[in-house]
Amino acid sequence: MKTTSLSRKLLTRVLSFYFVLTFLVTCVQIGAEYINTKSHITSELLTLEKTFSGSLTRAVWELNTQQAIDIADGLVAIPMIKGITVLDENSQIIAQLGSVADEDTLDIESIDDDTNSNEYFNVTSGIDGLFGHSIPLIFEFSGRTTKVGSVTLLSSNEVIFNRIQVGIYFLIGNAMVKTAALVLLFSIAFSNLLSNPLNELTEQINQFDLDDPEASKLHVINYENNELNILQNAYNNLIDELIIYKEQLALAQSKVISANSKLDEQNLMLEQEVARKTSSLSTTMLKMEMQQRELLEQQKKLQAENNRRSSTEKTLIETNHELKSYILELNKAQERLLDAEKMAVLGNISAEVSHEVNTPIGVSITSTSYLADLLAKLKVDIEDNKLSKRLLNEFTNNSAQGLNLLLNNLERASELVTSYKQVAVDQISDKIRKVNFNKYLNEIIRSLHPKLKRTNHKINIDCPESSEVYCHAGAISQIFTNLIINSITHGFKDINDGVIDIAVQLNGEHVHMIYQDNGHGLSEEQLEHLFDAFYTTSENQGGTGLGTHIVHELVNDTLNGSVTASSTPGMGLRYDIKFDNMQRVIS
Repeated sequence: MKTTSLSRKLLTRVLSFYFVLTFLVTCVQIGAEYINTKSHITSELLTLEKTFSGSLTRAVWELNTQQAIDIADGLVAIPMIKGITVLDENSQIIAQLGSVADEDTLDIESIDDDTNSNEYFNVTSGIDGLFGHSIPLIFEFSGRTTKVGSVTLLSSNEVIFNRIQVGIYFLIGNAMVKTAALVLLFSIAFSNLLSNPLNELTEQINQFDLDDPEASKLHVINYENNELNILQNAYNNLIDELIIYKEQLALAQSKVISANSKLDEQNLMLEQEVARKTSSLSTTMLKMEMQQRELLEQQKKLQAENNRRSSTEKTLIETNHELKSYILELNKAQERLLDAEKMAVLGNISAEVSHEVNTPIGVSITSTSYLADLLAKLKVDIEDNKLSKRLLNEFTNNSAQGLNLLLNNLERASELVTSYKQVAVDQISDKIRKVNFNKYLNEIIRSLHPKLKRTNHKINIDCPESSEVYCHAGAISQIFTNLIINSITHGFKDINDGVIDIAVQLNGEHVHMIYQDNGHGLSEEQLEHLFDAFYTTSENQGGTGLGTHIVHELVNDTLNGSVTASSTPGMGLRYDIKFDNMQRVIS
């Protein structure tokens, strides 16, 4: 059998552990250098983005595509930057230069910036080896901020490796030199201190003579008191014990011979006893076989009963699974119907807001055209040297009137779009934010102006101006939108001058909202089913029966409140909405 050197095996294990440890430490150092360099480059990208974002934002706002491309081209020329992408507010590409990451491999992570209310994003593509930042381009005009697009700067792992290349070579070279020196040192030490003394002991042990154990004792020259001396002493003590055991063995052999004769006599007696016991055991075995047959018959009967019960249990389990599946599908269908109802209301309002905005925009276009004609006429008069003070005064007066008309209509369209935008965003979002009930209720009503302007209905709001709370703004918007539309559609049917009163009462964390209209009202039977899903009093007119059900779900489940309704036929419908634990904003 091939012999493996103990010193070599020990050396291999020690050096293997050291090599693995050195390799891991070197990898950790390289990784730390990589992460530190990447963080530094990322900070440089963020600083660079904040430096040029102003000029790029101005170029995108002014639709100066060439200027935006020139800025992007100048940034790509920086060695640190491998790619740049400039998008407009509709996510359309304005400029895209350098390396571009595959959208399927992008990992986007939001970064909170305390110095800016806008969100910054980390952009990483592990497959393409690209990383960088994406920031919005925010343009400030007349005290308002507008997102006009976004810009993404990308760097790559190639830039990082170029910066840390020298450091990596130094770390690897240092690890290799230390490993080589340690291998040489350990090889010499293990050979002198372990391998050679063990070989000497092995040669002496191989010369062991069983007939003369005393002459086979070990004699190793070793000036240190170590494990080899202990091994030598233990081996020599073993030989001393072997000599004693050899003498005792001779004495024991004589005793064994005497005991064997006595053992033969005992074996004879034992054989006779075994024969007698065997006869008795055969009788017992016959009885046990009969009992076994009876037990097998009973087991077969029990197995058949067990199979029958297992089949019944399996059928019950399958039926239970089918019922659970049907219930799950019904719940999902109900959720889809609720979401569809919410989006249908929002889509209807969106269409009416779009129609409403067209009027001031059309007037603005007409005013712009009129101003252009005045300007063209003024230019002709100047070229023909016919410009007089009278003509100049007429041009100034007409221009002022046109600009005033243009600004009034654009401001009107902007207010309508802003109100609808906030309400629409809240209705499709579950985000909790600070809401002023007074201002927010007015924004909801402004978003419904296109639907209200065709009637003489009036909405009165009684709410403190300092009524700020943290809540699901989208849920609040959806609740009052559904209630107002329900009053207009059903409560004010054949009524053109209805009145809606909305009152908000705040007492600490307790909020009490009262919604009252003076419409047709409901009977007791109709009131009992008011919050039931798919119950409607206008089934033939296209009603879904989900409006008030959505209100009930939002108040109870989303906002952890309660809602009750009361009505008298011909006296209108009243809703009482209460929240007992709504977080107030302390000013």
